[in-house]
Amino acid sequence: MRRIRAAVTGAVTLSLALTAAACGGGSTTGGGSNDSPKTLTYWASNQGASVEVDKKVLQPELDKFEKRTGIKVKLEVVPWSDLLNRILTATTSGQGPDVLNIGNTWSASLQATGALLPWDEKNLDKIGGRDRFVESALGSTGVQGQDPAAVPLYSMAYALYYNKKLFAEAGIEKPPATWDELVAAGKKLTAKGKNGIGVEGSNLSNNIHQVFVLGKQHGADFFTPDGKPDFTSDGAVAAVKQYVDLMAEHEIVAPGNAEYAQNQSLSDFSNDKTGMVLWQTASATFKTQGMKDDEWGVAPAPVQSGRPGTGEATNSMVAGINMSVFKNTDNLDGALDFVKFMTSDEEQKILNKAYGSIPPVKSAQQDPAFDAPALAVLRDTLATSAAALPQVPEESQFETVVGTAVKDLFADAAAGRAVTTASVRAKLEKAQQQMPKK
Repeated sequence: MRRIRAAVTGAVTLSLALTAAACGGGSTTGGGSNDSPKTLTYWASNQGASVEVDKKVLQPELDKFEKRTGIKVKLEVVPWSDLLNRILTATTSGQGPDVLNIGNTWSASLQATGALLPWDEKNLDKIGGRDRFVESALGSTGVQGQDPAAVPLYSMAYALYYNKKLFAEAGIEKPPATWDELVAAGKKLTAKGKNGIGVEGSNLSNNIHQVFVLGKQHGADFFTPDGKPDFTSDGAVAAVKQYVDLMAEHEIVAPGNAEYAQNQSLSDFSNDKTGMVLWQTASATFKTQGMKDDEWGVAPAPVQSGRPGTGEATNSMVAGINMSVFKNTDNLDGALDFVKFMTSDEEQKILNKAYGSIPPVKSAQQDPAFDAPALAVLRDTLATSAAALPQVPEESQFETVVGTAVKDLFADAAAGRAVTTASVRAKLEKAQQQMPKK
């Protein structure tokens, strides 16, 4: 969903008011207006190594938009630790932006507030039409059967990154393709005094991303077809236990990783302390931490057996950033023009190159830059073996309660307490009890 992933502390609830307003009060009709045609406020998610990096990437493009249209875009880059709560406050207070970034897994939850402009065919036609976008990216823009609440901006996927120097020192000849091979490689690395693989045990969103993929590999979806929580199925329990067992049973994750939540595992990887990380679109982060491109490799994330693909061979969630418009914006035409600009081929190439992500716009993907090995793995994963997280209104609560369950289990493992099938099931039962009743 996002590049710098802090734990999500807020959750969308069904009691949220189904209205929103942009800065300056917005429209009272719920349909947007053009009372402020020369300005827009844009909340951008923090995609780079820092907020300042994002400003350097984005401001020249916003200046370009202003020169072409006469519309000044007031930029605020919002850290991930604040973004969801800021959005929720905006939906109820009437004080928010005209255009904003959202993690794509939040699309259905925020759609349920009624605060975001629906991207019906008329609105999609204004930015070039639905067919411009990769289908897997459109799959994470809201509840199926409803008009999307957002359009894709940056696409990302998980992959296995490995430290070439540490692999060579441990005698590992190729990156692991299955989980058994990953555990074996991890043990060779720990035998050399290194951490086998890094995790972010206190990062709720990352926990969800990992156990969702493992859930798919075990035939579990965490929600029933009619949208009810299903956290305690055998497949869901097996998925969570397999992930935590990287520390608890196999001991290829350092106990300190239980407290990681702010990219510390990437720092350990870049500083030759950890041999592997499962991450989404990490190349730009490695570069900012001083790691050269030829010092790391990338391969598809592991599966239980065979090759990555659909169903039980799924090896990534469909990660990415979506772009939304508040329904009551004071500059509806300008907001649509801005989304069209940001999703144009030209800007898609510029921005996704800067962030090391993949354009969700098909024609922009044809740029040779996205054929580079690191990006080709991600592009192929998105096309063939990634699945969207459940597009249900309660998705953000799912991230919070199940992500916390995984966090608590990592804490148990780090403290030397047994992690058993029974203890995993008990944590997931508690998480399910915390979900809204339907």
